[in-house]
Amino acid sequence: MHNLVWFRSDLRVYDNPALTAAMSRGSVVAVYLLAQDQWDQHSVSPAKRSLIVNQLKALADDLAELNVPLKVVDCGSFAEFSGVLSEQACTLGVEAVYFNNEYEVNEKQCAAEVTDKLASINVKTFDFHDSCMIQPGKIRTQQGECYKVYSAFKRAFIARHTYEARPILNRPKKQDYIDIITDLAALNEVDVDSKWSELWPAGEDYAHDRLNRFVEHSIRQYDRQRDIPSIEGTSQLSPYLAVGAITTTQCMQAALSLNEGKLDDGQPGVSAWINELIWREFYRHLLDEYPHLCKFKPFKEETDRLPWKHDTALFKAWVDGQTGYPIVDAAMRQLAETGWMHNRLRMITAMFLTKHLFIDWRWGERYFMEQLVDGDLASNNGGWQWSASTGVDAVPYFRIFNPTRQSQRFDKNGDFIRYYVPELEGLDDKSIHQPTRQQAEYAGYPTPIVDHSASVAQTKLWFKQLSEPVSDLFRDEELFRA
Repeated sequence: MHNLVWFRSDLRVYDNPALTAAMSRGSVVAVYLLAQDQWDQHSVSPAKRSLIVNQLKALADDLAELNVPLKVVDCGSFAEFSGVLSEQACTLGVEAVYFNNEYEVNEKQCAAEVTDKLASINVKTFDFHDSCMIQPGKIRTQQGECYKVYSAFKRAFIARHTYEARPILNRPKKQDYIDIITDLAALNEVDVDSKWSELWPAGEDYAHDRLNRFVEHSIRQYDRQRDIPSIEGTSQLSPYLAVGAITTTQCMQAALSLNEGKLDDGQPGVSAWINELIWREFYRHLLDEYPHLCKFKPFKEETDRLPWKHDTALFKAWVDGQTGYPIVDAAMRQLAETGWMHNRLRMITAMFLTKHLFIDWRWGERYFMEQLVDGDLASNNGGWQWSASTGVDAVPYFRIFNPTRQSQRFDKNGDFIRYYVPELEGLDDKSIHQPTRQQAEYAGYPTPIVDHSASVAQTKLWFKQLSEPVSDLFRDEELFRA
């Protein structure tokens, strides 16, 4: 009899609770269920699909060193998972199935269906928490509720980290050879572009090398360089966290080793990066607690009364990087070309879409997922609802980024803009942030599609009206879509 490890978004052998537990209790066979129809439903980007495929190939090699065969089975959608896993369990002679939890609502329902189906054929299941440092539900207020304010969550996280955080796990020991062959043929059904693998190489070793380079060369300056898009001041580990090639637990250990074990204070750069790891944790805890966040619902229900626009022409200008605001356009072009966007620019572009164009934040959230190599529902939803002022502990609606000032502050010399908006490369360092009409026309660049001051004033008015009775304005869609 064997144990079966069901790989999900945890494509690694180090620090993998399900794999470690299964291998400690008998011989192991691994399976990954390929679900391209489900990827379509969840807007998984071409870049992320490529990374998953290549990460699975690298995982197969790493598992082979442990004598663990990996079978990739083509399923289509989550609806088929319980049946396929029960068939695999019977075919392979499986006594128990081990897997790591995912917190999205569809993924949780899928795991529940798998557990019930396997129980009906007398196969045990064991589930583990691995993508969070502290299991969701462990950090509660005195009233037993999930924290809704980040600063309070962070204080509680720091207080409980020592005794609540899961331990970091080493690579399991090699098992005896078993006569089952690795089968990755199903991966040939995934259409991937080689450009993504060149931009985002796969492999657990590569992810750790990137972490080590960041820790050795950049983390100490992180607090000063993380907002400057023209330099590599961030770790760019998010794609590898998204597919589970590396864990936040491993990242936190690396940071703490430089910070004398301190989660707060210590070196400013290291502490700033630790803060970002805790933000990631915060959003995952919220997603587990509030399933409606997975269903395109705002945390602040009243914000659905806002007269969000659904203007396809304005949205296309934003998508294409043709808004007439250079920093916004450069960021959107970076996303299209690389499948990734600098974090500061994610805030700028999201706030521009929702506060200047007043387009429904859900359009932006979906589009980012369709493009991002690091697409992660918890982080993406959390970031969009923060920017749109619809979420937990979101930016106040009256604090709206001025994209030109953001550009002047964080791309002072226009280096980033020049790289992604080459038609403006000949402008001086001042004009490049906000070209005149004449300069824009000469360069073949659009003039601003909306006026900053007027757009901000209108957005503040609409948010302010939320505290008032529903007005005729909110009922008249044609008026606000015009």
